[in-house]
Parts: sequence; C-alpha cells; structure tokens
Amino acid sequence: MSLVTAISIGLLMGIVFGFALEKSRVFEPGVIVGQMQLRNFIMLKVFLTAVATGAVVLAVLNGFGFVKLAPKPTLYGADIVGGLILGMGIALAGACPGTVMAQIGAGYRDAVVTLIGALSGAVAYSYAEPALSKTFLGVSSGRLVLHTMFGIPYWVSALVLAALCVAILIVLERYFPSNRELGPNLDGDLGARERGDVPVRAVPVR
Repeated sequence: MSLVTAISIGLLMGIVFGFALEKSRVFEPGVIVGQMQLRNFIMLKVFLTAVATGAVVLAVLNGFGFVKLAPKPTLYGADIVGGLILGMGIALAGACPGTVMAQIGAGYRDAVVTLIGALSGAVAYSYAEPALSKTFLGVSSGRLVLHTMFGIPYWVSALVLAALCVAILIVLERYFPSNRELGPNLDGDLGARERGDVPVRAVPVR
C-alpha cells in the first residue's frame, strides 16, 4: 500500500468516524461525563456497537485471508494503571482522545486545551517509556487471545463476541432508552431542566 493510499484511507475513515460521533452525540462533554458517572449509557452503547461491527468485519476479512492478526503482548500493570489515568482524565476533561477533534470542530474552545494536554502527555510518555518498561508496567504475561485459549477459529470467537455485544446492547436499551438519556439540549445532562439551567419553553395554546 502506497503512502498516498494509506493517507487517503485514513482520512476517509476519520471522516466516517467523526460523522458517527457527531450523530451519536458521544462527543458532547455531558454525554461523556454522564457515562463516567453512570448517569447515562449512550457512550457505552456506541462503543459496544463499534466493537460488534469491528468484530464482524475482522471475522470476514480474516476468514477470507485479507488480513492477518498481530495481537500485542498483554501488560496487566500498564493496562490497569493507564486505564485509571485515562479514565480520570476523561472524567475531568469531558473528552477522550477519540472525541477531542470532534469537539474542536463543533466549536468547544476548551477542547483545544485538552488536545494540547493529550499531545504533551504523548510526548512525555515517549521519553519516559524506556524507564517505565523496566518496572512492573513493562511485565508481560504473553498474548492473551480468546480463540487461542479455547482452540477455536478466530472468526467463531469474533462472531460470539459480536453476539454478546448485541445482547448487552438490547438489555441496555431496554432499561436505559436512548431517547430518554439525551438531555433537553441533546448534551446528555439529564438534570439541566430540574436545576433550571435550561429554561422550560411555554407551549402556546391554540
């Protein structure tokens, strides 16, 4: 694959990803913080949908030999510590690495600060990584791959994962309907109207 082709595909995928983020409202800070506080589950629903879709696509591509899997070694310490740091950052900023560009495009000026912080953190990590890899954060337990553990073809495990995601989505939508989880201003803030942050519009009587 040439560099131009790779860049073109990356730009196309970015446009589709950004469009999906905007339409699902997952880029809204209220939705992101609401998910971290377990007040709404819109973000989780979108992510589970993405996982299920990706699993099916990879199952097809891998089954027909178009792609080869290259799983990375499992680093439990790094995954747990990094996940906690990332989660705290998401809760504080109301943004995550996948949504900050969509927020900038939508006009959230504070998202620029979040982007600068994310880039600064990435640069700092690149310098700290050699030292961190020598601690418990760099200890690997080998590759933890589902289909290898159970001795089944990858496409079978991928389809099972997709089915599990769909089942969880059905349950979430049953008890937490999406049309009720979006706030008055489509920002996921369910308490805005009760607090008086969003004025109640009078309905004219005809």
